[in-house]
Amino acid sequence: MSNSTATTTGIDVALEKHRTELTGYCYRMLGSSFEAEDAVQDTLVRAWRSYEKFEGRSSLRSWLYRIATNVCLDMLTAGNKRARPMDLSGPTPLARAALSPRPDHTWLEPMPDARVLPTVEDPAEAAVAKESVRLAFMAALQQLPPKQRAVLILREVLAWKASEVAELLDTSVASVNSALQRARVTLSERETSGADAAVSDPLDEEQQKLLERYVAAFEGYDMTALTALLHEDAVMTMPPFDLWLTGHEDITGFMTTLGSACEGSRLLPVQVNGLPGFAQYKPDPDQGGFTPWAIQILEISAGRVTGFHFYLDTQRWFPLFGLPLHLEAQSDEVEQGA
Repeated sequence: MSNSTATTTGIDVALEKHRTELTGYCYRMLGSSFEAEDAVQDTLVRAWRSYEKFEGRSSLRSWLYRIATNVCLDMLTAGNKRARPMDLSGPTPLARAALSPRPDHTWLEPMPDARVLPTVEDPAEAAVAKESVRLAFMAALQQLPPKQRAVLILREVLAWKASEVAELLDTSVASVNSALQRARVTLSERETSGADAAVSDPLDEEQQKLLERYVAAFEGYDMTALTALLHEDAVMTMPPFDLWLTGHEDITGFMTTLGSACEGSRLLPVQVNGLPGFAQYKPDPDQGGFTPWAIQILEISAGRVTGFHFYLDTQRWFPLFGLPLHLEAQSDEVEQGA
């Protein structure tokens, strides 16, 4: 191996080891799984091309975050803010339920934990990281101007010093502190500590049993059992549709009418957005077995399901999670890449 090849390989390895944490950062900034991965790829390509100019005045990690921040800020100049259905409208009564899709760029997107949460030894640090990719917190981040968003993530999620953030953003410590204060005020006006913040890490015994009961109720399509698990103000969303429902009567009513094709589904556990989730496969009448239908994200609190969110664009989400696009009827074990 020539010296130049060895050097190139060494650079690739040095850059690549930061991919997961950079993806987490870009995902929090952008609210999109695929845009985040595009941003990180752009960041690493830019870093590779200009590596010879990197003079080591800061750490490689800080330099990469500077590049990633600039990439994200450029992508956010259009002012796009991704959202959940309940951020855009009021709930729809079951009697008026209609499935009206909005463009993909409207919605916050799900993300497998493994792609954005680096392995850390400190349980407290791991818990903060998980909380910072939950849907409620991500939706609140979207309300912040891009630079405030960057400051809040760097200071409060990644625990950078104000001086480090100031250097990264080419600004003053006073400006960073001011931006952080304004960001905190905006977030305090929203319910960012919602029900999903009560999820333990790892799940405690009560939460594990709740999920087991949920799987049994959903796969059995037992609306009485499901009702017993739902908080009275539980919320159900189904991006890309803007419809959202609240209350167990409307939710179970939808599931037995417009959503009745989900009867007989299979659920496989996934780790998504720092929360418990499932890949839902519904019966495939054409090929037999089961076909992908949704990535479900569950929010739970005090022994009840307070929210469940169905992401329906299976051709995008299932490959992202390393999930197959068909299950055989007799298959009990599935190899998962996520």
